Amino acid sequence: MLEVSKMIYNLSARLKQLRQEKHLKQEQVALLVGVTKSAVSAWELDMRQPSYEALIRLAELYRVSTDYLLGRTYSRSIDLTGLTNAEIALICELVASMKAKNQKLEEFI
Repeated sequence: MLEVSKMIYNLSARLKQLRQEKHLKQEQVALLVGVTKSAVSAWELDMRQPSYEALIRLAELYRVSTDYLLGRTYSRSIDLTGLTNAEIALICELVASMKAKNQKLEEFI
C-alpha cells in the first residue's frame, strides 16, 4: 500500500508537471477548474489538496485518470472516443514504435 504522504507528493508534482506540459499558467488552470490561482499554487506546493470535485476537473483538463493524479498508477490514459478503427490502429502502432525506440536507447545506456 502506498503511503499517504508519498501519494500527496506525487499529486503536487504531477499537477505541476501536467500544467507545464500543457504550457498553462496557474491562472489559466484556476479559471478552467473554477478555483483561485492561490488554490492551484497551494496544490502544487503540497500545502493543500484539491477537493474531490476539483480533482475530477483536473483529471478531465489534463486527460488523465484520478488514479494517475494520486500516484496510484503510472500509466496515463488516452481518450480514443470518436476515432475510427484505422486511427486507433495508427496510434497503437506509433506507441509501439516509440516504446521499441526507447527500449533500444536504454540498452545503450
